[in-house]
This record gives sequence, C-alpha cells and structure tokens, in this order.
Amino acid sequence: MTRELLLDQALVEEATKKSGLVWVRGAGEPAARALWHVWHEGAACLVGDGPGEQPLPGLTEGGSAEVTVRSKDKGGRLVSWTAKVVTLAPGSEAWQAAVAQLKGKRLNAPDGEAMTERWARECRVLRLEPTGATLPLPEGDLAARPLPSPATTRQPAPAGLPKLLLRKRRRA
Repeated sequence: MTRELLLDQALVEEATKKSGLVWVRGAGEPAARALWHVWHEGAACLVGDGPGEQPLPGLTEGGSAEVTVRSKDKGGRLVSWTAKVVTLAPGSEAWQAAVAQLKGKRLNAPDGEAMTERWARECRVLRLEPTGATLPLPEGDLAARPLPSPATTRQPAPAGLPKLLLRKRRRA
C-alpha cells in the first residue's frame, strides 16, 4: 500500500471514530442524512429502519454509500469517503459484536435492555466498510433545504404570545 492510501485510511478511521454523527448518502438518494453510528472493527456500524430508529434510505446490501465526517469540536467537514454497505444477519457473531457496541451509544431507548431483541426482529444493522477511496472536499456552499418533517412550524407565533409569557413571569 502506498503511504498516501495508508494516511487516508488512518484519517477515515480516526475522524469517524471520534465523530458521533456522520452524513450518509445512499445510492440514488438526493441528499445526505445525519446518522448516529459507532466505529467497530474497521467500519461504521448503524442500526435503523425500525420503529423509533433512524431511517436508512438508499442503503442496500452490497450497495455503495458516500459518508461525510464532521469535526466533533468545530462541526466542519473533515473527510468524505465511499463505503460498501453490508447487512449483518440478526444473531450472527458479527451482528452480536456490532450490537454490543451500538447499544452503549443508543440514547433514550424506549425499551431499555430489550432493545437488542427489538433490533433483531424489526431493524437492520449495517456496516459501512470503507472502500479505501476518499472523495475530494467540495468547494462552495452545499446548503440544501431541510427534508420534510411533521415537526415543523408552518405558521408564525400568535401576536399575543409574548404578552402571555410576560404576564406569567410577573405573577411569579
């Protein structure tokens, strides 16, 4: 392996390990999606596509994905890399090892310790394995409209709301 390839692999691994969030764009998807993950045995491991878990659109077995890693302290883009998508079979040794790491990072799970059984029944656990290719950092602004969500405010706040809030503070 060339020195440049080894440095790229080290950058991908260190940056992805330290960042709790990566931006992933699956094949055929128009935009990248922020996903939480863990770095385990040379790949980013994800869980999703089940009730209460993150969606994993465009990530299919044997497909490819583009992963962008941000800096944990500054939030800026550090590296973008291509990955091969591998689906782990529920109950397999690789699945159990990945899930052991993922369950420690899963925040606010509705079912606590029973989440691993739910993941086996209803979710997919994926490995995004680096292909060795890093992508050049883009130039210019990559801002995009947010994806549609039911958690948006479509109307301005009522005009009388500030008065109501101030009145409660005066009484207290």
